[in-house]
Amino acid sequence: MFTQLTDAPARIGAPDVEATAVAATDLSRDYGEGESVVHALRSVSLEVPRGEFTAVMGPSGSGKSTLMHLMAGLDTPTAGSVRVSGRELAQMDDNELTLMRREEIGFVFQAFNLLPMLSVEENVLLPSRIMGSSPDRALVDRVIGGLGLDDRRRHLPSELSGGQQQRVAIARAIVGRPAVLFADEPTGNLDSATGTEILGVLRDAADAHGQTIVMVTHDAHAAEIADRVVVLTDGRIVEDRVNR
Repeated sequence: MFTQLTDAPARIGAPDVEATAVAATDLSRDYGEGESVVHALRSVSLEVPRGEFTAVMGPSGSGKSTLMHLMAGLDTPTAGSVRVSGRELAQMDDNELTLMRREEIGFVFQAFNLLPMLSVEENVLLPSRIMGSSPDRALVDRVIGGLGLDDRRRHLPSELSGGQQQRVAIARAIVGRPAVLFADEPTGNLDSATGTEILGVLRDAADAHGQTIVMVTHDAHAAEIADRVVVLTDGRIVEDRVNR
């Protein structure tokens, strides 16, 4: 079981006047050309306030993963714009975009993406080391302890369960203090009990840690833990509802 994370200080250098963590405006994405073109996303607009846990749902091919990749700066829209912490991604050069992804955007995927030769703590600290910055040790300790990983700090990923590995991936993302954390089917490779635990970890990250989360999922049960559910069909938002 995990324990509740304590509040962390505001991210140094992050704009505190921008109430929206990430926003998409009239976002479209086409693949291919002519008669074979696929309209993966069609003029989608979505704003996610800071501290909100938003779940994006939809059937396969609905555009939910495309939307996440565009909002996370992993893909380029055919039309429309994306702002993260008030900054327009399309106006950035490659270096600025890389820095934005490192400092403002966190990722949690189905594949845990842990380096197998590094310990739990080393995996959590990896982004800081890549950026050449000194990690906030107090925050690292709070997050690792809060996610129930204190006694696993020196373990390798191969010595952990799937749920523990996913918690390491979440810890790594939170420690980076991103403006928004994108989670792509974070429970997809886990059994139902472990998946429920991971959803609880994400919920707690939003409640106790103030983390903004955008989670893509096909699971209605998983989506119900979020503050808000956005449903896509055929590249368009067909429902946007508040859970709580």
